[in-house]
Amino acid sequence: MSQLDVDKKRLTRVTTSPLMTPYLRDELEGLGFEIQDEDHVGVQVGATLADCMRLDAHLRTALHVMWLLKRFRCPSPKALYTHTASFPWEELIANDAYFSVSSNVENPKITNSMYPNLVVKDAIVDRISKRTGARPDSGPDRSRVVINLYWKGDRAWIYLNTNGRRLADRGYRKMPHAAPMQETLAAAVLIASGYDGTMPLVNPMCGSGTLAIEAALIATGRAPGLLRLNFGFMHTKLFDEDAWRTIRVAAKKQARAEMPPPIVASDIDPKAIDAARKNARTAGVEQLIEFVRCDFAETPLPETPGIIVMNPEYGQRLGEATALEETYGRIGDFLKQRCAGWTGCVFTGERSLSHKIGLRTSRKVPFMNASIECRLLRYEMYEGSRTE
Repeated sequence: MSQLDVDKKRLTRVTTSPLMTPYLRDELEGLGFEIQDEDHVGVQVGATLADCMRLDAHLRTALHVMWLLKRFRCPSPKALYTHTASFPWEELIANDAYFSVSSNVENPKITNSMYPNLVVKDAIVDRISKRTGARPDSGPDRSRVVINLYWKGDRAWIYLNTNGRRLADRGYRKMPHAAPMQETLAAAVLIASGYDGTMPLVNPMCGSGTLAIEAALIATGRAPGLLRLNFGFMHTKLFDEDAWRTIRVAAKKQARAEMPPPIVASDIDPKAIDAARKNARTAGVEQLIEFVRCDFAETPLPETPGIIVMNPEYGQRLGEATALEETYGRIGDFLKQRCAGWTGCVFTGERSLSHKIGLRTSRKVPFMNASIECRLLRYEMYEGSRTE
């Protein structure tokens, strides 16, 4: 009997960036999945392969959706090879296909981080070659079949990475600007700001437009995975094209056709506005965003208050913190003088600069931007907001 039943619910690990599991958990529960376990970078649910395809289409804050193929006791590389080779890889990977192996290993016996990848690759190739007489190719390219190994102590888990390249790579950011925010982080920042698409969203200092574009996708209920043409599951022998078509059609029907409340994106740099506009066009949301070239303090605000989200430079990537003190002071002035009735949110990785804003925060939400510890500072801009 085959070990590969695509209609069987298997343990599925959905990963995200550190500190973002609360947003991922809410998304999964909103899609009808029961949370089985979670840690600082992932959430576990039960899912069929079709479920995984649906998650790949809909999730905004996830990086990978990994479908468990096999778990076993693994005291040594020899055990890793033996258990891996016992799996029916010929039912998953064609003998003329291409696959990649990625691993996360916490085992004191393993000193070469690439060695477990090689063991798994050899076991898969040897199994398929023995059963079919031909050998698939393998290498670092993650645009096709991707197999993930987790090996911790004497336990190992082998997953099919159903998306291949990370889900943050939506496919619309053809024109990057300086230090762009990752798409999944942008989605989580918007959710943490309180944005749900029912109120105006203003994004001064928009850069390449990621925050504004993700806001437009949220406001219209568009599944971000529909922007991608390639997922890892498509390159397996298990891919059901009809099922994927059904998932896409259902996702498109869920999108809202009516115009959302205003979304305004501004930047003083004409190259940033050009990049943001082109990225929005690629994402199919250009008509939903008003792009304005201006200093952030002159950004036009819709009549109805909503949420302002700013991602200014914070010294660790694009400039020195001391040179940005005046900018942060001006951010505080902008919020105080022009944004009464609005919720203002500033995403920053430099605590000393946040004090220059000079306003009392209603909430500080922790995030990680790559290796940088960041905060989303939220300000409720009532008339006569008190300064710190």
